[in-house]
Order: sequence, then structure tokens, then C-alpha cells
Amino acid sequence: MAWLQATIHADSAVAEKLADVLMDVGALSATIEDALAGTDDEQPIFGEPGEPVDQLWSHSLINSLFAEDADVALLVTAAANQCHIDVPSYTVSRVEEQDWVRLTQSQFDPIRISDRLWITPTWHTSPDPAAINLQLDPGLAFGTGSHPTTRLCLQWLDQQIQGGETVLDYGCGSGILAIAALKLGAGATRGIDIDAQAVRSSIDNAQQNSVSADFGLPDTLLPGEYDVVVANILANPLRMLGELLASHVKTGGKIVLSGILAEQAEELSAIYAKWFDMDAAVFDEGWTRLSGTKRP
Repeated sequence: MAWLQATIHADSAVAEKLADVLMDVGALSATIEDALAGTDDEQPIFGEPGEPVDQLWSHSLINSLFAEDADVALLVTAAANQCHIDVPSYTVSRVEEQDWVRLTQSQFDPIRISDRLWITPTWHTSPDPAAINLQLDPGLAFGTGSHPTTRLCLQWLDQQIQGGETVLDYGCGSGILAIAALKLGAGATRGIDIDAQAVRSSIDNAQQNSVSADFGLPDTLLPGEYDVVVANILANPLRMLGELLASHVKTGGKIVLSGILAEQAEELSAIYAKWFDMDAAVFDEGWTRLSGTKRP
């Protein structure tokens, strides 16, 4: 079995509507991406949790999949007519049937965090069986270790966890930071996320890694202080959550923050300096990790 893929050029004003209409007229799927991805003109699009992204890329590509016997020209023309635009430029290619599971898995290799800490998908053999290996597969929840923000937090945990510390992972995503803390020797560990799917993923991933952590939604977080609070989310929620996160850190305890763009580091550090003696920011591929020690 094979499919036909139409790669259609569209601007930001019409891309989303055109993708929706393509689905209405018979496309099997329609995804939008930056036409300039991988070039110097690539346009990053960032959205904070709970807030919609209010723009698409100025030059977008719609990749739309059709049945092998579909009249792609007729369907693209029909979609353009419904959107009241001229028929956009596009190309059509044939997509052969493949083992999509195997193809997807081949894109994810073990990730080295440090000499002793690796993240290894379940279908891979660990490169270093003697190391601490986190078994984690890509899924619906954020956090596989490949993103700089996750790496920055994992590296901090690897360097700073001595054993027995209580840990709160606020915005736990896949649970990777809570799981890593436990495998590095932390004590009682709690993970919180606003997304019920993330909580479910965290529970499943903890079981996969034979560790026990307590995961839940924000309304399950009771008053209490921790030796370490880590929050790998984004700048806007970190701005709003400063007082809450600080209230959960023991005097002399540590806070670790990421999901912050490099240009946001100074502002966020100044906000948290109200409660913490802040360390120098650490940067990785345009992202930042902040950390600090809670003052009395």
C-alpha cells in the first residue's frame, strides 16, 4: 500500500484554514511546518502553557496525505476554492508503506547525560550497563532528555544529588527528572503537572524504571518543604509561580529552574532573588538553567 503526499506552500494568513479544509475534502492528514526550517531564516514559534500560539510561520508548508488513487489536483483546487484563494504551488510525491514503528524508533538513540547517567529507549541496549540508565520512550508527555532544558536539569541533579534529599518536580511532564533524582539516590520525591496525561505517563515511566514516586495534579500538592524543587516549564508560568515554588523549598534548600530562553535569564533570576541566593546562569543552545539556595 502507498499514499500520495502533497507539499503545499501557504502563508500564515491561510495555512491553518487550508489544512482544515484539505481534511474536509478528503485528505488523510494535514500538518503545517516552517518552510524555512533548517535555514538561517527559520522562525521559532513559542507558546506558553495554556496560551494559544497566535501566529504561524510567515512561509509555511502543509504536508497533506491522500489515498493512492486520489485526484490530488482536484482536491487541492477544491480546498483552495473553499478558502477563496488561488490554487497554491505544490508538489506531489509517493509515500511507500513502511514499518513506521521501526522507522520512528530508529530516530531515537540513547542519550548520554554524563559519564554515569544515560537515557535509553526500551528498544535499545544500554551503551553502558554499569551506568545509571533511565528507560524512557518518546510519548505524549514532554521530556525525553533530548531537549536542552531537560539536559540542563538532569546535569544539575547528577552533580548535586548526594542521597536522601526530598525532591519536588513541578511540571513533571514525563516524570524524567523525578525518576532521575530517585535513581541518583534521592529520598521521597513528588511530581506535579497540570496535564492528567503527563501524570499518567509519569506513573507508567516510574514503574518502567522500578522507582516509586508520588505524582498528581496541582490540587494534590499539600503544604510542605523539600530539599530540592525543580521546575522545567516556561518563563511565563515561572514568573507567576515564584512565591508558590519558594514556599516549598526548605531554608538552605535548592531551586532549579529551566524552560527559560537565554534572553529571559536575567529577568527570571531577579524575580527569584527575592527568596534565593541565585547562582550564575548556565546556557545550552539558547536555553537557560537557573538555580539558587533558599535564604532564611
